Amino acid sequence: MKRTFLTLCAALLSASAALAQSNSEMIRATLLPGWQQSDGSHVAGLALDLAPGWKTYWRAPGDAGIPPRFDWRGSRNLAAVSVQWPTPEVMDQNGMVSIGYTRDVVLPVVIRPKSAGDIRVKARVELGVCHDICIPAEITVTGTLPQGPGQRDPRIVAALVDQPLSADEAGVTRVSCAVRPSQGGMGVRAEISMPSAGGREFTIIETGNPQLWVAEAQTTRKGRKVIAETVVSHVDGTPFALDRSGLRITVLGRDHAVDIRGCSGQ
Repeated sequence: MKRTFLTLCAALLSASAALAQSNSEMIRATLLPGWQQSDGSHVAGLALDLAPGWKTYWRAPGDAGIPPRFDWRGSRNLAAVSVQWPTPEVMDQNGMVSIGYTRDVVLPVVIRPKSAGDIRVKARVELGVCHDICIPAEITVTGTLPQGPGQRDPRIVAALVDQPLSADEAGVTRVSCAVRPSQGGMGVRAEISMPSAGGREFTIIETGNPQLWVAEAQTTRKGRKVIAETVVSHVDGTPFALDRSGLRITVLGRDHAVDIRGCSGQ
């Protein structure tokens, strides 16, 4: 699989790069304590500071990217975690497309505690970072999130505002997906009725299943419709079922991005 090959190449490159450069020189991570919400959940932030010229990846990094991973098992009083991703950029990487950030970024993190009291966060974060080469980096962040409303951190607030619009906010009126057998997997054609997001639009389709690989979608616009076509394959090459209602489609445009959850049959 293309993703397996690229990931292997990145791992091999990291061995030589690590001799000259440590993770902390390429990317630094800081836990922003944030504030407690009225429902008891806590909004914190993970500030990623990139060295000049370096970039990192979005949750769905594209064919040329390295997917981020979060391990929260060292935390205490933590029942559930949701990472909120600010709108990413479409980046050219040696003639291939990747999705991510070319600047420092704050990832808001919504944490639901198991019980009342302080939340102790210990997270191991695996991220891909790129300059002339792309390598995996591992960062550990720790901190205690106290009870109480706290101070709203403007950096976290700005990152929450910089989210893709929902389907309703963007004026999406219909989303339909046709699925057909394809060589090595399933072909998916999504038709989205929506106003333009501005300029040339780019579409990312996610399944929510880490065992399924989604190829870069070919995106075109015909009138009020965005049409995205891709192929979904199992990483082991085995048969699989595809739930159209579980698909997540992101449309990136010059003016804004749109986050669409699920689609109906055609």
